[in-house]
Formats: sequence, C-alpha cells, structure tokens
Amino acid sequence: MKQLITMLCIGLLSFSMNAQAKIEFKSDTIDYGTIEKGSNGVRVFEFTNTGDEPLIISQVKSSCGCTIPKKPKDPILPGKTGEIEVKYDTNRVNPIRKTITVISNAETPTVALKIKGLVVDSSKESVLEKKDKSIVQQ
Repeated sequence: MKQLITMLCIGLLSFSMNAQAKIEFKSDTIDYGTIEKGSNGVRVFEFTNTGDEPLIISQVKSSCGCTIPKKPKDPILPGKTGEIEVKYDTNRVNPIRKTITVISNAETPTVALKIKGLVVDSSKESVLEKKDKSIVQQ
C-alpha cells in the first residue's frame, strides 16, 4: 500500500512539473514606420498562453524611459490571449530602436520584444533640404 501511494505521489509530481505556461506572441517586433512628431505612440503586442497552466507576467520593462510598457494585471488562462501595451514618446524626433523585456512564469521566462520606426517633424526642414535650396539659389 505504501508503494502504491509513493508511486501515485511521484506520478502526480512529475505530471505537475511538466505542466507549464507558454507565451506565444503574434509578432516580436512592432514597426511604427515613419510617424509624425506628437502622433499616437501607443502600440500593442498580442500574445496567447499556449501552455496548460495560467501565465503570470511578473515584469515588463523597457530599455529606455521614452518607452512605457504596461503589463496585464491578471493571469492569462491556458488558450486565452493577452496584450502588452507600449507607449513611445513621439515628441522625440529620432529613429526608434527599443527593447521591451517580458518576464513571466512561462517555459521561456524572459522574452525580448522590439519596437522600431522613425519620428519626423515635417514642420522643420532637414539639413539636406536646406542644402538643396542654397544650391538652387546660387
């Protein structure tokens, strides 16, 4: 009888150790393209928990203060989808190349997401446009 109980406990433990959350993103990169200064900088990474345990995202952090990620508050049940919202400060006129790190209880506990693009200010002339105008005027 003790052997039977021991075998059942070992079986249950090994089964529970194999059960795990899995996070699968639709895409690991969001391309803003070329956007205007001051435009909407909010984008969303969509994901699914393809595992068999609830997915708990414990932390989402950005490589810079100009990007603010927002994680789901509640666990994502198996088969369900969730979102990580990312807000980039589009008042910064520059190329966008940022990394968002997601930490969870998933089989792969750390995932790196990327955003890229270019923020432009069309109300200002570029250095090349100024140079072209000065050449034409000569």
